[in-house]
Amino acid sequence: MGNHMEKTVLVTGGSRGIGAATVKKFAKDGWQVAFLYKEQDEAAAAVAEETGALPIKCDVIDREQLRQSIKAARVYFGARSLDAVICNAGISSSGLFTDLTDEDWELLMKTNLEGAMYTAKYALPEMISEGKGSIILVSSMWGETGGSYEVAYSATKAALVGFGKALAKEVGPSGVRINVVTPGVIDTDMCRGYDSQIIDGLIEEVPLGRIGMGEDIARAIAFLAGDESSYITGQVLGVNGGFYI
Repeated sequence: MGNHMEKTVLVTGGSRGIGAATVKKFAKDGWQVAFLYKEQDEAAAAVAEETGALPIKCDVIDREQLRQSIKAARVYFGARSLDAVICNAGISSSGLFTDLTDEDWELLMKTNLEGAMYTAKYALPEMISEGKGSIILVSSMWGETGGSYEVAYSATKAALVGFGKALAKEVGPSGVRINVVTPGVIDTDMCRGYDSQIIDGLIEEVPLGRIGMGEDIARAIAFLAGDESSYITGQVLGVNGGFYI
């Protein structure tokens, strides 16, 4: 159950990629950590073993399951409210927009946008009543600038930016902060789908000359979650090596 002085955080999509890097960063910084994961049991177990974080199997598309999982994390921590919630769970989709199936769109929208919205919705009441808390939405630089062949994905990620800015205005008076992180090209499973030629082409467009690591995003998320950013809300922090400015 841990020390009540420790801050508590819940990360969605925490078994791999940016989510796993974020779980590790918070654990290293001394937070009590829980994370949601959809299906990667072995990966989740490995992250939990390495960090001491609590793994909770939950598909963010299932709203009742999501609500119960957020409550379970709070109960496990023995906390009135979570100090931070990181809405990171997401899926990618690429291909011509004219080839997009209704099923593909539904899944993208339900996971990337609604998954994050409802995670925030179910965590907020306790944060508001406690007068504190930080929610970070993991969007994408494609939500800021748009990516061809990733039109639907870009749309869901752009929607997160608008959602975050509006919500920040609404819950700011209650002492709750909402910020958005927009990763660029990051070395995760989501990007490993590209062939090396595409990756090399992308690297050439990055002023800092390298692909980002999950840790690069995790550090930005940890900053926005903690007290050092107490006067920052409604902001979009691009972590993209200068690819999109």
